[in-house]
Amino acid sequence: MYFRILGDEPGGVVSFLLADLDAQEALIIDPMAHDVAVIQALLAEHHLKLRAILLTHRHEEDAMAQQGLSAALDTPCHWGDQLADGALIDFGDEHVRVLATPGHTDHCRSFLWRDRLFCGGLLTADACHRRPTVVEPQAMWDNVMRKVFTLPPETLLFSAHAGTAGAVSNVMTQKRRHPWFEGRSRDDFLSLVAAHTTSAN
Repeated sequence: MYFRILGDEPGGVVSFLLADLDAQEALIIDPMAHDVAVIQALLAEHHLKLRAILLTHRHEEDAMAQQGLSAALDTPCHWGDQLADGALIDFGDEHVRVLATPGHTDHCRSFLWRDRLFCGGLLTADACHRRPTVVEPQAMWDNVMRKVFTLPPETLLFSAHAGTAGAVSNVMTQKRRHPWFEGRSRDDFLSLVAAHTTSAN
């Protein structure tokens, strides 16, 4: 097993490389175009074949850049709306499970690998410079409560943005401390998001 975090400090964007070193296969989650050279170097260093590029969410203005990234890495790029809830994406003897978690954008997906959930902007929508507001607040509440907060408390949560929830956390911490969810009812949450959306606009 090999796991590497690629962070963009100025932009606060984070991407993740997962690999089965024995099978020499890998996946990359939420890469940025400027990560191509680093990704290629890591793949070459460990003799890895990149099986897929997985995106937790997409913004239309990023589509061309992501298509270019797919061409540069000679690997198919999968947006969330192309992946069914519960699907398994294999790399070597490892796999990630797809969880449909719309909220930040319409077709968000999270990816569960072992004890780690890569959840994109689900918990850090306010840190996304492309869309700092929540598109589907009701769906976000339902998905966080039913699909994320029901995971084992020690499950690690990795965000695509370093913001409200931090780039790396766990389920127990977010249940206790996330300012949008901790101690709030569904109606409280929806009111808070509405106020945040108004101020952001």
